[in-house]
Amino acid sequence: MKSIIKIYLIPLLFIMAITTQGFSQTKKSTKVKETKTTVTTRSTVKKVPSSKVTYKKNSRKVVAVRSIPNKTVVKHNGENYYYSNNKFYAQSRGSYVAIAPKVGFKVRVLPANYKRIRYNSRDYYNANGTFYIEINNQYEVVDPEIGTIVYSLPDGYEKVVIDGMSYYEYANILYEKVQVNDTRAYEVVGIIEMD
Repeated sequence: MKSIIKIYLIPLLFIMAITTQGFSQTKKSTKVKETKTTVTTRSTVKKVPSSKVTYKKNSRKVVAVRSIPNKTVVKHNGENYYYSNNKFYAQSRGSYVAIAPKVGFKVRVLPANYKRIRYNSRDYYNANGTFYIEINNQYEVVDPEIGTIVYSLPDGYEKVVIDGMSYYEYANILYEKVQVNDTRAYEVVGIIEMD
């Protein structure tokens, strides 16, 4: 038995030691490449009363539908709203009108096309211009923090003018076009307060 150990085990350990030493000597150093995020912005807005906002288009097209498939009732401030196909609706004269979601609306499942955005140590989930945070296994609509960056605007955004400056608006959130690492992006610069 001792001769088997001497013949097979000792040479095997010797080969393993040489191989391990060879790998440790040829290991390349790995440096983490730092990426610097640069944001170019030109103004600060924060909260803006709706009376100061001028829309470039005078009126919005309102589309009403008679029925909504697979709708879920969303109760908010004593009112019933409806959620289906990643959109929120209000009932009006027997029809349903698509609306921008109100802060406080809650859904159990995020829309399939959401993007996770991390800002100031908080995770936001942005789906079609609506910002959610996770609370108690539900997702609640919230206003994003000023400074949050997105890389595309949702369909249906509007161009607006406030104090002579142009912005983009969707669901009462104001965006400004900025550059982040030579890429076009949009920074949240304010929230429109409804009168």
